[in-house]
Amino acid sequence: MLSDKQSLVLTGLMAVGIFVFGVLDILDNFLVLTILTLVFFAILINLLYSNYRHKQD
Repeated sequence: MLSDKQSLVLTGLMAVGIFVFGVLDILDNFLVLTILTLVFFAILINLLYSNYRHKQD
């Protein structure tokens, strides 16, 4: 699904996004929360998928 480099970039993007939007005090915005939640779930699904794929091999 996602490569290791892409997962690291998404994780860094999410961490920076939480920090920046928290400092700007717009972390309560629905659009910001939706984007950060989608990035988080993409990372989580990729982690579970790659773990499941390695167990089958």
